[in-house]
Amino acid sequence: MRFDSPKRVLVTGGAGFIGSHLCERLLADGSDVLCVDNFYTGSRHNVAHLLSHPAFEVVRHDITCPLYVEVDEIYNLACPASPIHYQRHPVQTTKTSVHGAINMLGLAKRVGAKILQTSTSEVYGDPEEHPQPESYWGRVNPIGPRSCYDEGKRCAETLFFDYYRQYRLKIKVVRLFNVYGPRMHPSDGRVISNFITQALTGADLTVNGDGNQTRSFSYVDDIIDALVLAMGTPNSFTGPVNIGSEFEFSVRELAEKVIDLTGSSSRVCSEPLPTDDPCRRRPELSLARAQLGWEATTTLEEGLQRTIEYFRTLGAETAL
Repeated sequence: MRFDSPKRVLVTGGAGFIGSHLCERLLADGSDVLCVDNFYTGSRHNVAHLLSHPAFEVVRHDITCPLYVEVDEIYNLACPASPIHYQRHPVQTTKTSVHGAINMLGLAKRVGAKILQTSTSEVYGDPEEHPQPESYWGRVNPIGPRSCYDEGKRCAETLFFDYYRQYRLKIKVVRLFNVYGPRMHPSDGRVISNFITQALTGADLTVNGDGNQTRSFSYVDDIIDALVLAMGTPNSFTGPVNIGSEFEFSVRELAEKVIDLTGSSSRVCSEPLPTDDPCRRRPELSLARAQLGWEATTTLEEGLQRTIEYFRTLGAETAL
């Protein structure tokens, strides 16, 4: 890294939900930020307020193709994360995770950059161990409809650690748990965006199965703090490290909370449980506390209120 000028930071998937918040944070911290996105799920609207910033640049590029730039750090966020998007184009999703990781790792190797991979709690599959520690290897169906995402992210982790072992590359791997917040797409198929959109339009909130499956929902501001902290850890710490909230809620509890916070007259109804849908999901966070000094501080109610306000501003009432 150069010491006579700001850090040059590449964010792949930088126009996405999480990526746009990360670009915003890095600019506020004084970095030069290169946002790379193919705009499959990302949106120029997410970064429109950053375009006039002199240290911000947007490049339309698909990371399944090599990229040649000079940077000091790379945050690799590029990959469809919602079931609707990744199941629509499963081959491209796997390519983004695998070929994209190879290309970004190759770039980091060429320029000597530190690189962070945003992995996912989906690497644990439908877990038999609860809560899930980083040492748990997971229980994942390798040939199911979710496998393009689950196994793509698992393979990306493999590549990161092979580059670390073979080339001593400076890597960080973080596993994110159910991130939500402003700039989620109303129709991305994830449970919080589904419920908020349904509640604001007066539609029934559709719960899969009996709704007793649990999740730990992580507000985006907390996640961005963790990503920056993880990138700043000593090179000896690689991860993987869980990043999420320890507060576990059933999907039915979430639906009822959204109805209450929106003041909606919607009801809760049931639909069949999707294939390979995990029954329980909650991170074990002792490693994040010890290595990052981090834990989530935003309550579900606080985060939902901010997200609901964003959806109202967006006009989610007309999204369906």
